[in-house]
This record gives sequence, C-alpha cells and structure tokens, in this order.
Amino acid sequence: MTAGELIARAPCLSVGILTADLLRLGEELEALDAAGVDIVHVDVMDGVFCPLTTVGPPIVKALPDRFVIDVHLMIDEPLEKVWPYVDAGAGIITFHVESTRHPHRVLQSLAGTGVLRGIALNPGTPVSVVHPLLDELELLLVLAVNPGWSGQAFLPSTERRLAEARALIAGREIVLAVDGGITKANAEHVASLGVDLIVTGSAVFDGIAPSDNARALLEAVRGTPAFSTTGGGDGGHRSDG
Repeated sequence: MTAGELIARAPCLSVGILTADLLRLGEELEALDAAGVDIVHVDVMDGVFCPLTTVGPPIVKALPDRFVIDVHLMIDEPLEKVWPYVDAGAGIITFHVESTRHPHRVLQSLAGTGVLRGIALNPGTPVSVVHPLLDELELLLVLAVNPGWSGQAFLPSTERRLAEARALIAGREIVLAVDGGITKANAEHVASLGVDLIVTGSAVFDGIAPSDNARALLEAVRGTPAFSTTGGGDGGHRSDG
C-alpha cells in the first residue's frame, strides 16, 4: 500500500495486536478480518527506549499477508535493526525521532524497499523537529500518550499537535497518524481532527467481543468525512491528485 492509497481511504484504522490473546492470535486475527480491519499494528519495545520488552521480527513474519503490517519501533538506535522487519514483511515501519542521532540516515536506508517510512513523535517533542525530514517521509505518527504501556488517556494537547502536523505536511503525500488513548467513545472525534490513520488496541481486544469492538470503531471512524482541503487554505495535506 502506498501513502497515496492510504490517504485516499482515510480515515483508516490500524489495530494493535499486543493486547490480543497471543495464545489465540490466529482467532483474534480472524475476528479483525471478519470486522473488515486490514491493517494491524505491532508495537516493538526493547526495554531501553521503553520500559517494556515486547515482540520482534518472528511475530511480524507470522502475521498473515492479507493484512498490511504496521510496525511501530519503540527501540533505541534503530538503524541496524530495521532490516529484519523489512524481511519479515512489514508494510509500514515507524521509528521515533527521539530514538536516534541520525533519523535522516535511517529513513534513507529504507528508501526503495517499498515500505512506508514513518517518524513518530512523543508528546513532549516539538512537531517542528520533523521539518528537515519531510522529503524522506511517507508517514508522521503523533503519539497521544507517552509510549510504553496501554490504557493511558488521550492527551488534550494532541489536538493542537495534530493541527501543527497537518500544517507542516500540507501539500505533501504524507500519511498523518495518531496513536494512544483511542476508545469507542472518542474515535469519531479523533477522526474529525484530520488524521488518515488511527491506531488502537485495547479498545478492540477486551477479552469479550473483539470483532464487535473493531466493527464499532470502524463505523465510528468512517462516520466522519475525511479531512478536506477543498476551498481551502486550512492546513490540510491531501494532494489534488
């Protein structure tokens, strides 16, 4: 999937699998498929950049190729660590600008792989730091919580940061994504903020009704018209083509 294809479908939902029952992951993925979800999000934490240690390339490789695999690397110095995820079939690879001294070099190393290249920003990082990287980006991920654990509330400052991000990437084919604190109660409102990709996890995998939860979230997200720049000058970023 290209950035343009994802933007054309916006807003889309990417469902994190770490809150699924990993012993029944096949069944949990079937529930997503039945609900119409086709993008799955994998949070990779190394115990250094984030306090937790989670999963790695073998889990990514095990995921069915009917899903677009959205890998979020919350790891220290990712330059030499991205390739196993490319080889495992990741369709999107996002790393944190705070995690490396050379984010531009990491992005350049992924050029030509067919993988959408993403940069993630922690809540305390100015959106403007991405400006020098825009020519190498296909995706910008704004975190609505501090990374490391699920169940946190969506930070109110995220709305302002998303507006800043929209203005920054205006006129470019760059996917705007948001991750953290997305629930069935706020998904429609978040979709109205002009984002292309909304990441959620525990709101789907509650141990009770993942398929119903995923369907409800998709309906909430799709019930909001995609952000439009028509008639404009309002800071949106979709291209006319």
